[in-house]
Order: sequence, then C-alpha cells, then structure tokens
Amino acid sequence: MSYLKATNDLYRDAALTPDVGLCCTTNPVWQFPGLSIPRIMQEMNYGCGSTVSAQDLVGNPRILYVGVGGGMELLQFSYFSRQKAGVIGVDVVDEMLAACRDNFRQAEAENDWFRSEYVELVKGDALDLPVADQSVDVAAQNCLFNIFKEQDLRKAISEMYRVLKPQGRLVMSDPVCEVPLGPELRNDDRLRAACISGSIPVRDYIRILTDAGFGTIEVRARRLYRVLSPNHYPVDQLIPIESIEIAAIKDPMPEDGPCIFTGKSALYYGKEEYLDDGKGHVLLQNQPLAVCDKTAAALASLGAEIYISESTWHYNGGGCC
Repeated sequence: MSYLKATNDLYRDAALTPDVGLCCTTNPVWQFPGLSIPRIMQEMNYGCGSTVSAQDLVGNPRILYVGVGGGMELLQFSYFSRQKAGVIGVDVVDEMLAACRDNFRQAEAENDWFRSEYVELVKGDALDLPVADQSVDVAAQNCLFNIFKEQDLRKAISEMYRVLKPQGRLVMSDPVCEVPLGPELRNDDRLRAACISGSIPVRDYIRILTDAGFGTIEVRARRLYRVLSPNHYPVDQLIPIESIEIAAIKDPMPEDGPCIFTGKSALYYGKEEYLDDGKGHVLLQNQPLAVCDKTAAALASLGAEIYISESTWHYNGGGCC
C-alpha cells in the first residue's frame, strides 16, 4: 500500500535526521521528579499530544507502545514500570528502532534509575502486533493511527484490543477533523504520512473503538493542532485540525451501549437533599456529577430539576459509571 510506504519512508528520514517540525506537539513535555529527558528525545517527539498519565500507570503495569519515535514516551512509561521489558516498543522502521536504542544510552547517562533493559524494542507492524493475547495492561500510540485508512485503522485498533488484559486501557493521541477533506488531500500519501490528511471526526473515531469492543471511552483532551489554509493546501477555506487524547477501556460492553465520557456533568437543583434515578446514579443537591453521554441523556429525559452541561471534551475520572 503506497501510503504505508510513504509513512515508513518519512519516519526513516526523521530517524536519520531529526525533524523538529514534523509534528506540532500541543502540550508540555511532562517532567516527573528525578526524570531527565534527553534533548534528542524531545527533538524526535513526533506526536500531537501525550499518552502518559499517572492515573493509568499504578501497580507496575506492563505497557505496549506502538510507533516508538525518539523514545521519549517509552522513557516516561518506564518511569512507572521499572522492570525488565516492563515497556514494549514496537516499530516497523529499523532506523527508528536504532535511533531509539542510541537515545536510551543518553537517557541512562542522565537518569541514575533508568536501564535500557526496562524497554524491549521489537520490530513489528501495528496491523499484526508481535505481542501475545491479553498480555499488557496499557497500550498506547501517539499520532500514528490517524495515518491509516479505515480498514487498516479498524485492524490496528482490534490488534490493541487483542493484546490488552481485561480492564486494560488503550491510550491514544491523534489528530481529528470535523470538516470533510477533499480527495486531493485524502489521496496525498505524503500529507497522510505527515499526520495531516488522514484525520477523521471524533464521533467516527469513537465508533471504531466501540465497534472493536471497548465498553468505556474517555475523551480526556481536545485542543487545536493545525490549520489548513488555502495558501498552503488545496482547500477553499480555513480547516482546523484538533488533537484529541482518548482512553478506551476494555470493559465489558453494557447492554444499553458504551459509556462515552466527553466532559458532561449533571447537577440536581431541586428541593430534596438528593435525587436517585433508580439506576445507580445519586445526585446530591447542587453538587455536579461527571456523567457519560448516555447517562446525561437519560437524566435529561426525567424532566426533573437537573442541569446537564455541554461536553467540555475533557474528562479525567470520577464519573457515574
């Protein structure tokens, strides 16, 4: 497939000659106590957000990261999983794997606690992961899956679902776009490889995740990533592209459909001390409760004195389910 070859070629070049502007990372590089990130890793941080969150990484988890880049997030993940092969990094590009190994030597020099053996680097394809079924607690990818066309995207996500343990989580950061992109953009293999023209709407991305079987989806962040302008791209209007950070949890699928958290809250403002909807949701008077979109719709249908906020596209736990 030509677009996958274009992607491999692009990242082979980026491994041999770091390209600081290849991706426009839109959030800070997380620094943890006692962690020093080598400058070369930051220069090779080819992502559009972050997949590293302490809330996912308790209990010395086993972590899979697909598309290694310069190794920065592998180093950050190993901070929470200090065991031999506690983190598995998979990439199809030999040059990127070699660059990552070199960068780990620099990371060892800057961090007394880090050992390269904490990270096992493996050559492999996101569409056919060299990882056993139900063997990892956390799987992650940053600004990789957006390059895939729909059939390959579904395959990549199903592979992540396969290797995750029950209740494991897939944490991702990817560009999304709500405006339909024309065929000239969609069919430009180089722009797709550069994480520009493969973006799809958030709702479509979430549907592919739930189709794979993930019962809970958390949209943790959504922010501006790039703008496609007529003076740079074949478009006739400004088209914003955003980056999202999503956690998809391998929970059993509820009978009434997945729980999708997009940052909505419900607040009861009636005369009683609380409202119990009889379905496991108790709203204390004038105290907001984070709710999934499904629960928000059900509460709104009660006709009670409940205020439902709009989606903030930012959710970090503490919700109804």
